[in-house]
Amino acid sequence: MTQSPQSIMMFAAGFGTRMGALTRDRPKPLIEVAGKPLIDHALDLVDELRPIKVVANAHYRADQLEAHLAPKDVVLSREEPDILETGGGLRAALPLLGTKPVFTLNTDAIWAGPNPLRLLRETWDPDRMDALLMCIPVNQTIGHSGQGDFTIDKDGRITRGPGLIYGGAQILKTDGLHAFQQKAFSLNLLWDQMHNQKRLFAVQYPGRWCDVGRPEGIAMAEGLLADV
Repeated sequence: MTQSPQSIMMFAAGFGTRMGALTRDRPKPLIEVAGKPLIDHALDLVDELRPIKVVANAHYRADQLEAHLAPKDVVLSREEPDILETGGGLRAALPLLGTKPVFTLNTDAIWAGPNPLRLLRETWDPDRMDALLMCIPVNQTIGHSGQGDFTIDKDGRITRGPGLIYGGAQILKTDGLHAFQQKAFSLNLLWDQMHNQKRLFAVQYPGRWCDVGRPEGIAMAEGLLADV
């Protein structure tokens, strides 16, 4: 089996503005779904990979997130004074994550089915891939609008287009992050480079997935979990 990454970056720094009043007094990762903070649902997936180094970035109400994560063996990467977006945030955390490929995981989604991180680990082939994204067919998603982010070919390579939604879990080589001049930037820029080199791949998730980016997504996610 191909050696899997030894660290994971959990994205938890956003303002959660789409959540409205729910994030007035707390960061979005601490909003509860089925009686448990969103970030703890994500940590349930991560725990299957342990021992692995776990890093989470934080910006908005970082003190609350730090207090919650302190007993959970998670290292915090604070983004101060400015938030750095996904690419800048990951690059800033590299001293904690190391130089090898890493998992990254968004903390605002609920997965119903096999552990997406385990599926990524089983499929990862660094000889062919610079990134391996977990994507979900549109008809298996809840709470997400649009026709999808990527189209996949028979070999698993992806290109921009309809059909599959990126679910917020991936394995990624981080070397290319150092090429960008800007301090804050999206990982989309790195994906585009990898796509041009034909090294951007995806796995299709066999289960269901719910985006919890808006208040109505909470009830949707709870309904999904109730069906499991």
